[in-house]
Amino acid sequence: MPDLLSIAPLSAATFAPFGAVIEADPATVRLINGGTTERFHGLAQADVTGEGARVILNIFRGQPRSFPYAVTMMERHPLGSQSFSPLSARPFLVAVSADDEGRPGRPQVFLARPGQGVNYHRNVWHHPLMAIGGVCDFLVVDRDGPGNNLEEFFFEEPFTILEPHL
Repeated sequence: MPDLLSIAPLSAATFAPFGAVIEADPATVRLINGGTTERFHGLAQADVTGEGARVILNIFRGQPRSFPYAVTMMERHPLGSQSFSPLSARPFLVAVSADDEGRPGRPQVFLARPGQGVNYHRNVWHHPLMAIGGVCDFLVVDRDGPGNNLEEFFFEEPFTILEPHL
């Protein structure tokens, strides 16, 4: 029998142990450009470490996942945070896990609404990008530079995500 993972709505409170939710938060708004632009300020911080490291901006194009979906692995980035902000008005799935003695524990799955992104803290176990329902482009803020910034873990038994109810 598959080990089913439930899907919870993404919120700043539930995601806080893993990083920050990136969304237009009225509490952070500042008017700029003569009052014609709302700036939602300081929603997340990029965090990189290591000599010669730098913060870079990328576009990732995610292909939609098919369901039921088997979560067979997780990854983490020990030298830098990583953020994903969708450029399309599409939801996507976020799977994260607390560290359990150097390996990921049981994943938690969140449904990010259109207009929400995430910034994973450095060293947080997460599943690679999971677009749903169609191809989706993401603005990704990431670390570039020397050093190994990728660790992968493969589960002996996969976890299963059923099709999300949108």
